Amino acid sequence: MTYILFLLGLAMLFLGGEALVRGASSIARHFHLSPMVIGLTIVGFGTSAPELLVSLQAALEGRPEIAIGNVVGSNIANILLILGISAVIAPLIIPARKMWRDLGFMLCATAVLWVMLLGTEITRLHGAILFAGLMVFLASTFLFGKVEAQPELSEENQLKSWVFTIGALIVLVIGARFLVDSAVEIATAFGLSEAVIGLTIVAVGTSLPELATSVIAAYRRQTEIAVGNIVGSNIFNIFGILGITALIAPIPADPRFAAVDMPWAMATALGLVVLAFLLNGLPRVAGALLLVAYAAYIFFMA
Repeated sequence: MTYILFLLGLAMLFLGGEALVRGASSIARHFHLSPMVIGLTIVGFGTSAPELLVSLQAALEGRPEIAIGNVVGSNIANILLILGISAVIAPLIIPARKMWRDLGFMLCATAVLWVMLLGTEITRLHGAILFAGLMVFLASTFLFGKVEAQPELSEENQLKSWVFTIGALIVLVIGARFLVDSAVEIATAFGLSEAVIGLTIVAVGTSLPELATSVIAAYRRQTEIAVGNIVGSNIFNIFGILGITALIAPIPADPRFAAVDMPWAMATALGLVVLAFLLNGLPRVAGALLLVAYAAYIFFMA
């Protein structure tokens, strides 16, 4: 049964990712928004649903290290692992001149979180500041995200696109849960340690919706959705997830996050920005280097 759930979860991830890319592209055309904006918002935020659920549950159960580690680890995996795999499949174009504002928000969110983690906890005031940052990001994204008018969808087709997109997000979240739970059972049966399982299966598990969506978007040459999904997800993870979580319950901050994990998170964010401006994207070689960097991160954490 465990292996059946594993295969079912894998199938749900890729079917959900395919449906999400199609539905999101249709919504973008209807509202005269660029695919990048949809990737940054609907797709990026939607695929972060597992991180939100895990962080809220961890904070309410008194396990703050999981709430913070989940967000920081997912942001690192999003750039190094997911964009790395996506770029190896198809070179990704990252239009830095169009994305400078979004990349700036990602860097700003990472830096703000690092400063907050230098203290003893992420307080409710910090949560309010983070959530306010999310509102500013959303306002600026939709304000400057309009493109030239395109043929609009009929009301019936518009409804279908929304149902398609929301249904795809639900399938992605359920598929990720099936895959993570079954993979943990399989890994345990093979005698892998909890540390290895935590650093690999569980850490990457909440990023599986982003992985499926970006990989499929890259394969379909929808590179703006592939990149926007990751940048938007990283912004939402910090401003949205930790902001909402801290508003509900202040999160104690282990000093190791500021000393060990945040330098990695900031380095990966800066590296993506540098590649965007110097190379205007991620060629296959850069994708391979990102994957090597992620392997180094896992080795260092272990």
